[in-house]
Amino acid sequence: MTLPVAPMPDVEQVAIDLLAEVLDDTVTVSSEWPESVAEHLPVVAVSLGPGGGSAIKAVTANRGLDIDVLAATKAEARDLAALVSAHLLAAQGTVRPGARIYGVAETSLVWLPDPVTNLPRYVLVMSMVVRPA
Repeated sequence: MTLPVAPMPDVEQVAIDLLAEVLDDTVTVSSEWPESVAEHLPVVAVSLGPGGGSAIKAVTANRGLDIDVLAATKAEARDLAALVSAHLLAAQGTVRPGARIYGVAETSLVWLPDPVTNLPRYVLVMSMVVRPA
């Protein structure tokens, strides 16, 4: 007998779609830094990060997200990082296209100016516990 399978949602895309909906239209939200990043500020770049595994095996997945938040000034980057965190935390208990979000946590927020572009950057690390919707 073959048991049904349910692939886990793409948490990176779930977070990108959510943030693109709730953040100001001037914010570039993507999974990668845009070319000529300084011309596209502010930027929120979401990528699948460390962490993972199952909260309940074959039912939920715990996924880490690394979120680069870049802006023209350190204060703007910090404020945007706080807003990103607040929106993701508020998504706990909601259903998004393809995903039920059971848990969201902020793991860390680190000031880490980019050494190549010298742009103000915070790296926000979040985690989400999800299952297919």
